[in-house]
Amino acid sequence: MKLSAPIYRLKRNARLLAREKNLPLNRALDLIARQEGHESWSLLAARLSAETPAAKLFSRLTQGDLLLVGARPGHGKTLLGFELALEAIKSGSCGKFFSLEFGARDAKACLRATGTDQGALHDRLEFDGSDAIGADYLMTVLKAAPRGTLVVIDYLQLLDQKRDRPDLMTQVRALKDFASASGLILVFLSQIDRSYDSAAKQFPGVEDVRLPNPLDLKLFNKTCFLQDGQIQFQAVQ
Repeated sequence: MKLSAPIYRLKRNARLLAREKNLPLNRALDLIARQEGHESWSLLAARLSAETPAAKLFSRLTQGDLLLVGARPGHGKTLLGFELALEAIKSGSCGKFFSLEFGARDAKACLRATGTDQGALHDRLEFDGSDAIGADYLMTVLKAAPRGTLVVIDYLQLLDQKRDRPDLMTQVRALKDFASASGLILVFLSQIDRSYDSAAKQFPGVEDVRLPNPLDLKLFNKTCFLQDGQIQFQAVQ
């Protein structure tokens, strides 16, 4: 969908129009939407939302999936994780974000960066930054989660950083069985090895996933890799 201006500028135009014409903001937004060829602002926003990478990716996920999202730092994997959780909430499911990397303040900043206007969605997204996060902790906390709940785990390589935790392979296998039995969707954010060279190939792949400890990446049935604002999705055979 091509707009005459970025969405933030259209919103600003609506606010200016509301002041100039002494109109309610919702009516001004609808007028701006009609100028863009849509019957109302809500329809414009819904169509725009449906075309986001997160929305497209979420539409390809089903209950029991294990999705690996990999990218080098700064390429948007954490933001995509939050956006996927919000897409789950929009669809009527639940979205949960567990992080061994982020604190609550970082999470709020990242949520703001998603640009989601509906604050109620943010209120419904559950964030957990506990140091205890691991397979056992996740299965305990999520045992009553409704089927279809999307769970983001940030990030894969930190799950076994403490010596009292089972090895990474054991944890991911346990979580795979748990997701299959409970109907959850588990999204694992993952580091990419520094040896990956974007000049040699456009996107990293499973062979570029950083693995300080052994892990069978075939445990993931779907993968998604980010590079320079683009996304490559693949269902693993």
